[in-house]
Amino acid sequence: MNKGEQTRSAIVATAVDLASVQGLDGLSIGQLAARTGMSKSGLFAHFGSKQALQLAVLEDVAEQFVAEVLRPALKVPAGLGRLQALFDRWLDWATAEAFPGGCPLVGATMELDDRPGPLRDYLAAAQGTWLGSIARVVQGCVDRGEFAADVDPDQFAFELNGIYLAHHFSKRLLRESGVATRARAAFDHLVARSRA
Repeated sequence: MNKGEQTRSAIVATAVDLASVQGLDGLSIGQLAARTGMSKSGLFAHFGSKQALQLAVLEDVAEQFVAEVLRPALKVPAGLGRLQALFDRWLDWATAEAFPGGCPLVGATMELDDRPGPLRDYLAAAQGTWLGSIARVVQGCVDRGEFAADVDPDQFAFELNGIYLAHHFSKRLLRESGVATRARAAFDHLVARSRA
């Protein structure tokens, strides 16, 4: 990685921290310049626009998500063990110290859901890929006879995503304790309902 790439990477890491707490819209070039010790024009030279910076943040967080949640879970043998690993890593991700304000992707979803453009398009595609990954893992459970043949993997993915979002809401907004236990209980009920 050359110096320019290292600088860009450091800028994005700082922007991810800010976006976790303040949202994508809360990212300001001025605040980022102050946090990184760079000039506004120096930052602008790396990205060209606030939107390009915001997209870099989304891409970086999505790459971290794949590295921390998806790839390790896919190393577990297919079936219920893989599904459990996927869910456990996902819940761990929700409370990762790297994101003091919670998952920036969840925050961005709320910010961008009704705003057309490249940021929303990127986020929607990433979310679709993630839900598809869950559905494929669930299909593996069906194929192995661990889940009933009539289980709809897309419906399962939808419900599992709902559990995650409820966990995030209860943990971040309501500051409830014991939400991981509730989320795991909801996951266990979903799995039990799906068993062959």
